Amino acid sequence: MSRSVLHMLNACLLFLCTSMYLGTGWSLVLFSFPIAPQLTVDNYYLQFVPQVTAATRFFTWMTLVMLVSAVVLFLAERRSPLRWYPVAVFLSVVAATLLTRFLIFRYNAEMASGIRDPQRLREVLAAWMSTNRIRVGLWTVQWLGMMGYFAHRLLRAEQPSRAATEKPATESQGARRWVEARS
Repeated sequence: MSRSVLHMLNACLLFLCTSMYLGTGWSLVLFSFPIAPQLTVDNYYLQFVPQVTAATRFFTWMTLVMLVSAVVLFLAERRSPLRWYPVAVFLSVVAATLLTRFLIFRYNAEMASGIRDPQRLREVLAAWMSTNRIRVGLWTVQWLGMMGYFAHRLLRAEQPSRAATEKPATESQGARRWVEARS
């Protein structure tokens, strides 16, 4: 398999992972957060704990894949303007991971242990949703970073057709622009 194919597969893998985070986050905000006022100490556990436990196991591994993939993408693009997209993705993955590790996990653990006080449940859910809104913002930044990467590549790939209609100043400049657009 050629290096350019592997490079594109890596970028697609990273885009897939950012898309999974984006979809998970926005489905929480749009579909799960609105039912929070209906949750009680008797029913919140089944609505919350098994899903979060499964998501934590899956996303822990996916986050590691994303970090490695972002580094590989950066190294492949280090000499091009495209290098800033994997940097943005990497930094937002790190920020979301730190937010999760140091804030969200403590709320997850408290809910998993079984909250019996209704007031405490409301406080924990409110704090959990608040910090998750920030995390969804970071997940959105990750997705926008990868969307920007592919949009930038697409625009660069279209340059040869525009350049073909213009007469280049010299043969070598036109050839160089074509090679740059293809990379």
